[in-house]
Amino acid sequence: MKYYPIHLDINGQNCLVVGGGAVGQRKVNTLLGCGAAVTVVSPEVEPRIEQMAEEGRIKLERRTYTTSDLDGKFLVIGATDDNALNRKISWDAGRKKMLCNIADVPDACNFILPSIVHRGDLIIAISTSGSSPALAKRLRKDLEAVYGDEYGELLSVMKAIRQRLLSQAHAPEAHKPLFEELLDGNLVHLVQERDIPGINALLQKVLGEGYDFEELMATGEQAN
Repeated sequence: MKYYPIHLDINGQNCLVVGGGAVGQRKVNTLLGCGAAVTVVSPEVEPRIEQMAEEGRIKLERRTYTTSDLDGKFLVIGATDDNALNRKISWDAGRKKMLCNIADVPDACNFILPSIVHRGDLIIAISTSGSSPALAKRLRKDLEAVYGDEYGELLSVMKAIRQRLLSQAHAPEAHKPLFEELLDGNLVHLVQERDIPGINALLQKVLGEGYDFEELMATGEQAN
């Protein structure tokens, strides 16, 4: 199987998770983190899922799954320990031409979920095409050690700089050498070391006066 890599915007989309155990809870957390409107259907659920429902963060239906649960949903994730039920969810979703993921059953999915390293706007997705989740997990841990929180901060700064340049009617193609010069100036290391004077000196050398790290950070974070 050759999968087509894609990053999907699910902000505000109605998404369904069938299954309220530990796996279902992890899927709910990821969906919420991407801004989805989540419904969970399961007779039994983890305490954390119940708490999220009480807080109004998700909709919870404490009952068994029915095909009509897919109505109006953008995607569905099957996370039960019942293979027959998972297969039914997959078949129902296929008939409706919906996005469907069944946890740990690649052949019942039309998309699979990668292992993820998340640092602010930086998202590194690792997939073995379902061949070895253990290897994907190991690679994720290796990458987490290489790409720390400084990369999220770096992207907040880069985003704010890009927005400011665009507001000044700079042609987008003119930005590339400026950003490359910032990266070649070891900006990420300066951010990692919290060397604010060094960061500001580099920003002003490449971009001119009026660029301040802390101000750019605040602007970039507000844009998220």
